[in-house]
Amino acid sequence: MGVNRDKVDLWKADVSKSVDFYNEWFMTFAPKAFRETRIETTKHVELALQLTENLTNIRPETLQANPSVLPMLRMATCPPIARDRLIGLAGVSPNLVKNMEDEKRVPPTMNKADLMEQLNKIGNIIEKMADPDIFVWKQRTDNGTKEEVHRASTIVADRLCGAVANPIIRNAQEKRQLASMKAWLEARGYRELNLGEAKDFLSMPAGTFSFRFNVPITMNGGKKINIPVDSAIMRKNAKQGDFPALFEAKSAGDFTNTNKRRKEEAVKMQQLRKTYGNKITFDLFLCGYFDSGYLGYEAAEGIDWVWEHRIDDLALFGF
Repeated sequence: MGVNRDKVDLWKADVSKSVDFYNEWFMTFAPKAFRETRIETTKHVELALQLTENLTNIRPETLQANPSVLPMLRMATCPPIARDRLIGLAGVSPNLVKNMEDEKRVPPTMNKADLMEQLNKIGNIIEKMADPDIFVWKQRTDNGTKEEVHRASTIVADRLCGAVANPIIRNAQEKRQLASMKAWLEARGYRELNLGEAKDFLSMPAGTFSFRFNVPITMNGGKKINIPVDSAIMRKNAKQGDFPALFEAKSAGDFTNTNKRRKEEAVKMQQLRKTYGNKITFDLFLCGYFDSGYLGYEAAEGIDWVWEHRIDDLALFGF
């Protein structure tokens, strides 16, 4: 018998309450999370401007030593340049740009002469296309006043944060969800697992929980990999050999995205069952826009859930 997956008559009302719950949080806390990220990003932009002499001298040696500034530089142009557009405009290696943006490095095996030539091309494109309405000092051929540089940094930081607004909000929401779950569990006598206390999720002591735990699974062909799970909870009455309850914290600000990604949880469930059998569970902690189509899909895979607006349903999972 399920906790919520078999209560189809409650789904519609729960969806409405969950949407209201998410929207209330978003209106109250999302602007704060965005502002905090923008403040921190502004500091990084100011540092990048300092390294490039306020976009007046983007030397290849600077880019080699500070590859992580590239996303900021792309947002400093008019119009802002997408990653692939920069590759095309500068005529540089996609691998170089990917390494700089994703790995925060230059390709370690790239020929030094080729590297410096391509970094120079990137710098030339950025300098040529730097937004004159933001970097007003470039028209005067000076390095700008302190106020002008800070103002420009804030604008570029806004552009950067706007490009990754959804992850910023999603990370803030997940952090809050896990904090809610932790408070609920600790109020009922559970404690968070100490670092190094358990060698794996199967050896967790009874009455403990852990967040962002890696669970090993066996893929086709026998290859073993770890899959991340947001929460693992070993019940107080657990016996030797019992599995902890595994939960994924999910939040969403619209219905479209959740239905696009609903297979992700089903795949995890299938992988876990293939490795550990049908006694292992993998359920969801939901907040936001999850409609009946999403819920029905997960229920069909044997996945149950707890709504954050009704967090006390955790007790029905045996905690």
